[in-house]
Amino acid sequence: MRRQASREPPTGFTTVGIDRRRFLIVLGGTAAYMALRPRLAAARKPPRARPPLQPWTLPDRAPESALETARALIGAAILAPSHWNSQPWRFEVEDTSIRLLADTRRALPVTDPDGRWMMASLGAALENLLVAARAYGLRPTVDYFPFEGAGDVVAQVSWTGGDAPRDRSLFGALPRRRTNRRGYDGRTLFPQNRAQISAQVPESVRLHWIDDRDALRPLADLAYEATKSQVLDARAEAERYGWMRFGDSALERGDGVMVDALEMGGFAHWFAGRYFDPNSWFLRFGAESAAHQARDAIRSGGSLVLLTTPVAGNPQWVVGGQAYERLALKATQLGIAQQPLIVPLEVPRIRDELVRRFDAQGEEPLLLVRLGHAKAPPPSVRRAVALVTSYRTS
Repeated sequence: MRRQASREPPTGFTTVGIDRRRFLIVLGGTAAYMALRPRLAAARKPPRARPPLQPWTLPDRAPESALETARALIGAAILAPSHWNSQPWRFEVEDTSIRLLADTRRALPVTDPDGRWMMASLGAALENLLVAARAYGLRPTVDYFPFEGAGDVVAQVSWTGGDAPRDRSLFGALPRRRTNRRGYDGRTLFPQNRAQISAQVPESVRLHWIDDRDALRPLADLAYEATKSQVLDARAEAERYGWMRFGDSALERGDGVMVDALEMGGFAHWFAGRYFDPNSWFLRFGAESAAHQARDAIRSGGSLVLLTTPVAGNPQWVVGGQAYERLALKATQLGIAQQPLIVPLEVPRIRDELVRRFDAQGEEPLLLVRLGHAKAPPPSVRRAVALVTSYRTS
């Protein structure tokens, strides 16, 4: 008689039945561990020394000394927005004069090959400085590219006192201005608000508006295409990824865009370190998530505005950046959310189609701006005045 084989497990081992639900839980836990492993490893490292950060507050009145006044003006300048919060600026102070310089080490050569958005960022910083100077009762004068671009000097601002305070309403908006990537509630702008925003822009910069819901939908589809294309471009995504900040890295470096501020949902938010890593297999999912977010953002907005300049060139882009910053400050004062959208202009085919749809042929597109209504996000980090300023003695 054949002896029946024992069905008991070998000594020391047990069998565990696993159903589909349990398998998915285990698989998800494994994926989470793999995604978070870089963060866990970083958490075990000794903390890095953190750079001093600029507070999002400004003195209400000009300090008494010229040196402290210069520091206050630069403090206002560095609250300006910049492409991926790269903060491509330096300042030199000499008596009652401030030179604004481009910090080319912080350029983004792949996604901004001609430097137009770096120049626009410097223009925004310049406008913040001028708004603060006028609000302090100073009379500033600007000399653009005073040394024909030598030494990366973009502008030199000098001032005298004794003027009546101006631009106080925009000055009050300086610490409250945000790049708001959240979903908006779809409400359009009141005509009077649109008129007030348009009034901030000089004649050398043109605003082209689209706020019709049916007209916004194809523009949203263009943003989807542009975003997906750029994320899947290995060189462009490597540059973008270099400015993404995970965990406390924004506080440790004082620049870049925190993942939370990108307003990604679901897995793209939880596993952003994998989803947007240009060397990761998960990048295809990150591209799809980022593209959906870009499309939904435009669909939820109240208006889109395209800023254009007559011709290309650093002086025009600096002035365009100044115009954008005044637009953003006025929107902030009126309680209107705003977000500059650069990616659709970084893909040539999409940029040309946007120019056509805004009926801006023959003009140089600088910025696409989304306007609407949403709760304001927290501020992003800025390197302190002491880190970006040097002082000269005459």
